[in-house]
Amino acid sequence: NSCLIFRFAVRKSAKPKVCSFFIHKDRKKEAKNNQKSILVIDNQYVNNRLVLQRSYYVKSETNALYIQGIEELKTQGFEVLAIVCDGRKGLITSFKDIPVQMCQFHQSAIIRRYLTKKPKLKAAQELMEVVDLLTKTDKESFIGALSTWFEKWELFLNERTINENTQKSFYTHKKLRSAYRSLKNNLPWLFTWYDNYDLQIPNTTNAIDGHFSDLKNKLRNHNGLSIERKKKFIDEFLKA
Repeated sequence: NSCLIFRFAVRKSAKPKVCSFFIHKDRKKEAKNNQKSILVIDNQYVNNRLVLQRSYYVKSETNALYIQGIEELKTQGFEVLAIVCDGRKGLITSFKDIPVQMCQFHQSAIIRRYLTKKPKLKAAQELMEVVDLLTKTDKESFIGALSTWFEKWELFLNERTINENTQKSFYTHKKLRSAYRSLKNNLPWLFTWYDNYDLQIPNTTNAIDGHFSDLKNKLRNHNGLSIERKKKFIDEFLKA
């Protein structure tokens, strides 16, 4: 599943509340029965109790659906103050008028996929040390550490290898370059929480990721439920 967590207020003077928005997909049932996915917007609380919930069926997860969910909240009078989301391609640039924080945990996971948990290259090991600072330091310190790493390893990053058969060259350390490029490209959204400190934006989606992991585990334990019963199960889970 993928998810957004966003902070909103009914009025500018209202105390901001945290709200979740996610897409749950049962791929096995989709493949077997051509069933559509379930999109759930969990979007209004009064005195910590859910009083408004809307569910939709969608064929697949798209950025347009997330935009649709945000726009629906706006039409209901909510002011969306900020959004925290994962690294889904194109998602963080989809909300032009709302501060967007990319989940720092997801960014770290992207780097680990490129470099592994225990990289052998010294440059990769040092880049992982920089990444480990992501959730522990401020914006300026992180940018400084990343810049220092790049200055030290720039020539290494630009090393090229020649293919003996084609005589064409390619970058020797592709995954290391990709890891650095990911950090560099996502940097404008990694410290939105820091640039908008008064909004109290979470720097990760961990809070709702755990909630949704619990939901997925419970659904897995009831794998024989029909799609309609799964819908009722999810509704009751979110109300609890």
